[in-house]
This record gives sequence, structure tokens and C-alpha cells, in this order.
Amino acid sequence: MDTLLIIIGFVLLLGGIAGCILPVIPGPPLSFAALLLLHFTSRVDIPLRILIILGTATLIVTILDYVIPLWGTKKFGGSKAGVRGATAGLIVGLFLGPLGIIIGPFAGAVIGEMLSGSDSRLALKAGVGSFLGFLTGVGLKLIVSLLIAFYFVKFLV
Repeated sequence: MDTLLIIIGFVLLLGGIAGCILPVIPGPPLSFAALLLLHFTSRVDIPLRILIILGTATLIVTILDYVIPLWGTKKFGGSKAGVRGATAGLIVGLFLGPLGIIIGPFAGAVIGEMLSGSDSRLALKAGVGSFLGFLTGVGLKLIVSLLIAFYFVKFLV
């Protein structure tokens, strides 16, 4: 049974790392699930402190992944209309697959700014802020998933 849990955990770990880049797959939660499976084997006992820290990091990064693009829009000069547009674009993008999640907030921020009367330069700047926020979210998810992968291998070996 331990071997099966380790194999499933390894598959989840790989899926979690891939999910940091592919927006449809929840990367850090999959990686954390892999670590939990490893913990439930009779071979490995991961300290509760590490599980709590990595579980908290997983939760925070998963939430921030949806918030950071909106913050990026605002940080790059987007108005409330741009932030609302980025939010709407994110929601619509969720139904359009991986590319929709990437392009949705960008397009929504640009459209929101244009509808509020902003010039195209400011609208594009807000869209770029949304996209950079998306990339920041990807980076944070990747850091957490790779940290979990490190502990998975460390405790397994």
C-alpha cells in the first residue's frame, strides 16, 4: 500500500508542478496532496509543523493567484473600471480554458478602461499590469510547489 501511495503522490507532485503553469490545474493543492499521501505511508512521518506551514502557504498562494492580477491592474494605473473589467475577464476566462484565464483579466482590464473613457495607452498599461500580476501568481505557485517537491523527495529518501 505504501508503494501505491508514493506512486500516486509522485504523479500528483508532477501534476502540481505542471499546474503552476497550466491555469486549469490547481498546482499547489495537488502538490500538497502528494505530501499528505507521503505522510500517510508507514515509511515517512512528516512533522506536523512542516505540514501546517506548507498547507498554509498553499492556501495563501492559491488565494493570491486570483487577487494579484487585480492588484497589478490597479498598481499600473488602472481605475476601478479596469479592476472590475479584470475581475469580469477572470470570471469569463475561467469558462474558456487555460488561454482564457491568461487573456481574460488582460482583456477585461483593457475593455473596462476603454469603456470608462480612458485612452488606449492607459488601458493597455492596466492590461499589462493584470498580465504581470498573473505571471507573479504563477511564480509564487511554482515556488510553493517546488518547495513541497523538495520536502517530498527529502522525506522519501
